Amino acid sequence: MKKIALCIVGIYSFTLLSAKNPTDSLRIERRDSLPASVTNNFGRRLDKFSSSRFYRMTYIGVPLVVGGLIVKSEDDHFRSLRNDYLPQFNRRADDYLQYAPAAVMLGMKVAGMKGRSSWGRMIVSDAFSALLMGGVVNTMKQTTHVVRPDGSNNRSFPSGHTATVFMTATMLTKEYGHKSPWIGIGAYTVASATGLMRMANNKHWLSDVLTGAGIGILSTELGYYLADLIFKEKGINRFDDEEIFERMATPSFISLYLGLNIPLSGYDIDEQTEFRTSSGSSAGVEGAYFFNPYIGVGGRFAVSNTSVIVNNDDAEDNTFDVTSLCGGAYFSYPLSTRWLVGSKLLGGYVHYPRLKLSEQTVPVKNGVCFGSGFSLTFKAKEHLAVRFFLDYNLMPSHSSGSSEWMNMLTCGTSIAVTL
Repeated sequence: MKKIALCIVGIYSFTLLSAKNPTDSLRIERRDSLPASVTNNFGRRLDKFSSSRFYRMTYIGVPLVVGGLIVKSEDDHFRSLRNDYLPQFNRRADDYLQYAPAAVMLGMKVAGMKGRSSWGRMIVSDAFSALLMGGVVNTMKQTTHVVRPDGSNNRSFPSGHTATVFMTATMLTKEYGHKSPWIGIGAYTVASATGLMRMANNKHWLSDVLTGAGIGILSTELGYYLADLIFKEKGINRFDDEEIFERMATPSFISLYLGLNIPLSGYDIDEQTEFRTSSGSSAGVEGAYFFNPYIGVGGRFAVSNTSVIVNNDDAEDNTFDVTSLCGGAYFSYPLSTRWLVGSKLLGGYVHYPRLKLSEQTVPVKNGVCFGSGFSLTFKAKEHLAVRFFLDYNLMPSHSSGSSEWMNMLTCGTSIAVTL
């Protein structure tokens, strides 16, 4: 049930999405070429709810925090991916990147660029945000006592670096996101990179990073909301910031891909050994080009890691890695101007490295894999979307001595730049 819940709230890895200022007007231009009977009340109600103040304050932060709490049981699998592919990674850039969005925001302000708030209003908004973020993060660190992956101390949960950078990225987007959607994309790209580096440096678990990101975003949303209550219309600049969401636009995208694996079957390596995997993790990239609002072509590259279980109850120390590259047809249907439902049919290549078990070694194997899936996409901004997905993958067995296939579900979220 934890994995299914995670599909609903989205994990995440690492989000590039900006939250719209709760006091700014939101204008959605509908450009429907569908018949009026198709553009129904359900779609309009869906868009109205998605544009509400409460939803725009919480639609990313709350799922990140809840997802971070849920994914704690899978932290070891995501760390195994780091240990397998970046075991010696040690960089200090994340110590400085956490402040980069704030430095850019202050630089633009000093240069005289007109932002959302006056100096006084911005300082108060940011002070509220920083106090809220710092208070929540430090309280949780002192009460949860989670040991860091490298064992250096017991102040791992949540990630303070990640909370700080997502807080400052949200500040920058609120103040200057109206100038270009790429300001928000750049800010959250830096924030995502910082969170990834915290895990690559072996300083944090995935749950630390997800929860920290959610706290950073929610703290800024609440900090600006409190300042808005105090200042009201004083010291605020209103911009003609029109967001256009076309229902019949082609939904081409490129995205990060982060999910949890749920095995549905195992197979026999030989007559004495049955092989299966536990739940695990997947990370990679996915993208598709659409010829029209409904049909496109695309692909997915992903690396997965799960634990190995032999003969139903003997857990191996080694983990099971899978690298896959798939391509095929992507399908989409616009439920409203901001919500899309999608599917796909994929085929491709899978690579299994040599797997050392306690009593035998399973050699390297390559093969053909197939997949399908269901997705629900929310257009958060004009060029940014979040896609919740449930994928089904049919993969050949690791052992050349078995003709059985592995059935696997992967659920999670992909953060997309729409093209």
